[in-house]
Amino acid sequence: MTAQATPARAACPGCIAAPAEPARPVPEDVQIALALPGIHCSACIATVERALNAHPGVEDARVNLTLKRAMIKAAPDTRATDLIPVLERAGFEAHELDPGALSATQTDKAGRDLLMRLAVAGFASMNVMLLSVSVWSGATDATRDMFHWISAAIALPAIAFSAQPFFANAWSALRVRRLNMDVPIVLAILLALITSLWETALSGEHAYFDAALTLTFFLLAGRYLDYRTRAAARSAAEELTALEVPRAIRLTDGAEEEVAVASLSVGDLILVRPGGRMPVDGEIISGQSELDRSLLTGETLPVFAEAGLSVSAGEVNLTGPLTVRATAVGEDTSLHRMADLVAIAESGRSRYTSLADKAAKLYAPGVHILSALSFLGWYIYSGDIRTALNIAAAVLIITCPCALGLAVPAVTTAASGRLFRNGMLIKHATALERLAEVDTVVFDKTGTLTSGTPELTDLGDHSRSDLEIALALAEASSHPLSLALSMAVREAGIKPAALRDIVEVPGYGTEGFYRDQRVRLGRAVWVGGEDGEQTAAWLAIGSRPPLRFTFTDSLRAGAAEAIAAFRATGKEVILISGDTQGAVRALAAKLGIENWIAQALPQDKAAKVQELSDQGRHVLMVGDGLNDTAALAAAHVSISPASALDAARVASDIVLLGNDLSPIAEACDTAVKATRRIRENFRIATVYNVIAVPLAVAGLATPLIAALAMSTSSITVSLNALRLR
Repeated sequence: MTAQATPARAACPGCIAAPAEPARPVPEDVQIALALPGIHCSACIATVERALNAHPGVEDARVNLTLKRAMIKAAPDTRATDLIPVLERAGFEAHELDPGALSATQTDKAGRDLLMRLAVAGFASMNVMLLSVSVWSGATDATRDMFHWISAAIALPAIAFSAQPFFANAWSALRVRRLNMDVPIVLAILLALITSLWETALSGEHAYFDAALTLTFFLLAGRYLDYRTRAAARSAAEELTALEVPRAIRLTDGAEEEVAVASLSVGDLILVRPGGRMPVDGEIISGQSELDRSLLTGETLPVFAEAGLSVSAGEVNLTGPLTVRATAVGEDTSLHRMADLVAIAESGRSRYTSLADKAAKLYAPGVHILSALSFLGWYIYSGDIRTALNIAAAVLIITCPCALGLAVPAVTTAASGRLFRNGMLIKHATALERLAEVDTVVFDKTGTLTSGTPELTDLGDHSRSDLEIALALAEASSHPLSLALSMAVREAGIKPAALRDIVEVPGYGTEGFYRDQRVRLGRAVWVGGEDGEQTAAWLAIGSRPPLRFTFTDSLRAGAAEAIAAFRATGKEVILISGDTQGAVRALAAKLGIENWIAQALPQDKAAKVQELSDQGRHVLMVGDGLNDTAALAAAHVSISPASALDAARVASDIVLLGNDLSPIAEACDTAVKATRRIRENFRIATVYNVIAVPLAVAGLATPLIAALAMSTSSITVSLNALRLR
């Protein structure tokens, strides 16, 4: 994004009259954002930062591994298009993002805030517990009162700071006249503090300062565990919007002018150079090239582009310059409409009610009613409001959902650790619960079940001299088929033939001369071959009949095993791809998938997933491209590979860190076990309450008993969760 310089101002009115040279605006540094989907460790960070910082014009480059993003401060004339090749040479895929479209708050503020409150609650509870031990050991009269007042001085500010998340959530619920798990927590904490202060002022024997702090500490531990199971909260729609090109080259009366995409209008002529991404939807006016639509449509092969072809924002121009007339800009582009699809799908999935929320709906009103009845019963029985209030506080503390607050996050953390060791990263708090319910699995093809890179299949069918000529032509092009052919022939130990006058013809292929014969490698229509369903490149040597080189999209490791495992457990497997009928049919037959759909647009994929959901199916969607993001967000639960584009990874609940797909089936099994442990933890908490509540109602729950009971239940729940490891 080009910085706008501001003219220098005179320091005083007198200076205005003084003759001076015109003030020269000082160009401001630019901020460049790059998405780096391939980084995964500290060595990657060091390599990327070293490569970027060594490039002229780059002043500072910082990589965020969590966001898989590089933020670069550079000289005004530096462009993202200068830096992307630098990273590609270093072995990293990179995509330009619009810094203005990204969220300004990228820090882990919420996590640090929770950790600070947890530390304060833990430190304060340990100190108050030490003072309480003296009281429990027999301290009386003035000594006991002094310890109670010191405990109050520690507990009140500590709870005022540490318990703020519970206070805020409880107030949010009460304000709209509903109950959540935080309402009984806050009521218990406040009632414990009020009764403890009252007892201390009246020189009473029992105070609940230690119980209130311990309760706060355990619940914050559960809240922090819950937070740590999620990735940074980013919107997939925001990431999609950031992928829109921030600048474009507008042609005005034949002159080139670099402008912000936001300033483009329908009807503008835009020049898109090779390697550039389409900034708008439009129609090609002049030029010939090939377009890479794989991220948007899933098509394996580049599409021939010439005048009259419609193009969409986000498509990549590969070989030749194109002049495009804009037909849709800004919010009207297909890429922006896809972002809207994702946002709608995300809001639909957010309506899922977790097991903890379901428990809270039953638990919260039950606890309040029980505490109120205990207060009324003891007040009627004894006529002493002090005794009745003490017992009501004890009931709230001993029944407060400490174990329930740990039941889900403890299991989720243990299961997440197990899956991480197997190469899967859980991003969403309820992903495991939803994964356990899956009965239908929908796979994308290109980049998911396959690697997304073509592989030569008939190397042995060609003579060495033909391969030498093909290699020489292939190495003059960056076309995906040329790169695949070049790699396969080089690995066979073959060297290129000596050709002259090699040129690349945009949209068609490469040609040159071999011993005064014209040789061509490229599209069938250009060299006289015949198009078929199989992916192919054609070689023409002089007047000889053209030779066909066939390619296939190589299968990703573990794909067959994962599909076999899903089918063995009774799950239906569906393949939906934007690729051609022939390519999708061949892969489905190879993997034994009976239900498949080809040439599906992004909205078609999302609609199919929604249709299955409307039928009562619980759909697991596995995909990697921009064309999959809406379907990933709409599915009951979703998984994307680490090699996927940022937007797809953000829209998914789980990220597959390796290239092997086989851990996906095992993850479903782990999710079922995790859900079983969560339900066991709820039963443990229920049994604990059945035993402890009568003691509290009977007035037998002293602060010591309340603290011990709370700690015991929380530790039991945590140990049960660790069985998953």
